[in-house]
Amino acid sequence: MLTALVWVGVLSGFGTDSFNHLRKHGLDYPLIVHFHAVAFVGWLVLFTVQVSLIRSGRPDIHRRLGMAGAVLAAIMVLLGPATALVVDAAAFTAKGRTPEFLIVQFTDILAFAGLTAAALLMRRIAPAHKRLMLLGLIYISDAGFARFLNGFVAEPLGEGVWGEITALYLGSDLLMLGLGLYDMATRGRLHPAYIAGVVWALALQCTALMLLDNETWKALSLHLIGH
Repeated sequence: MLTALVWVGVLSGFGTDSFNHLRKHGLDYPLIVHFHAVAFVGWLVLFTVQVSLIRSGRPDIHRRLGMAGAVLAAIMVLLGPATALVVDAAAFTAKGRTPEFLIVQFTDILAFAGLTAAALLMRRIAPAHKRLMLLGLIYISDAGFARFLNGFVAEPLGEGVWGEITALYLGSDLLMLGLGLYDMATRGRLHPAYIAGVVWALALQCTALMLLDNETWKALSLHLIGH
């Protein structure tokens, strides 16, 4: 169910955003954006397949595909920041848009990397493994939700801190909360891996929100794109 909701967030956000961009500007994305899209959609497809394999009683194939998943995750950790730097540098050159949003993009991939690495290290402990993998997937879905669904709720809240939190993280945070409610309903308590993963995720969200309007970070972000 949660995986299906991630698909909804990604397709509604990136699908709408890509359609509008193609209609106005055509297929003018930098090449690295295409690689990024293939890798991240590939991860979502692979995750869905892996869930299906466990449910259909084929953990042997699940484990073999897990090796490919580890390689793909490593590629994503490299592609994510690289793509953000290229896109933000182009936006600054073309529109003068300053790149402080890089902190959100960097913390997104850092959260994904930490959660997924922990999940792979704990792959022999199935309850911890599946919760950490799912939290990693949910965290990087924030970009999809933020492009479409979050905006409807955030707009009435204005540009204050609550509007910012809602615009950036509402969809993904609700899914993380849903995973916790599932634990409470089925186990009567939260799994320790879930607690640790959520603490990690929220700590990075707070870091991003604190630095987003920080003048020192703004100057550093410009330096990162070569200005």
